[in-house]
Amino acid sequence: MTSSAGACPVTVTIRIQEDDFDIAREIAVLTKSRTDIGAVVSFSGICRADDDSAKVAALTLEHYPGMAEEEIRRHTDEATSRWPLNGVTVIHRVGRFMPGQNIVLVLTASQHRQAAFHAAEFLMDYLKTSAPFWKKEESEAGTDWVEAHARDDEAAARWTRS
Repeated sequence: MTSSAGACPVTVTIRIQEDDFDIAREIAVLTKSRTDIGAVVSFSGICRADDDSAKVAALTLEHYPGMAEEEIRRHTDEATSRWPLNGVTVIHRVGRFMPGQNIVLVLTASQHRQAAFHAAEFLMDYLKTSAPFWKKEESEAGTDWVEAHARDDEAAARWTRS
């Protein structure tokens, strides 16, 4: 989807998918034929092999179709209203992941780096706390649903407008 903010077009792409993504390809798609972009910030979340003291064998991510995209759209809209962005890409995978596999990608593009950095951090903080995704960890101890962490809520709270 493409929307306008001022004179610069803002390209927003949101995908939830099972297939892996290629970070370089996604950056190339976001920046193709754009001479107004001076900075692209990327964040990629990867399945790690341990969570605190437990060894993670696999992680399963589920989502609420339709609602997840809508929630992500709400936050990308907020990011584009807060910072002068030229483009945003959010790709979140669902399914079963082994340690080392990609889970999420956030790309933010702007004329200047500061806006791109802030927007990427904002989007990741809200993806961790507000997007309707559920994680189930498999470890030697068994299988458990992952509960929200206070540290993620604290990170998201700093973006709340007074």
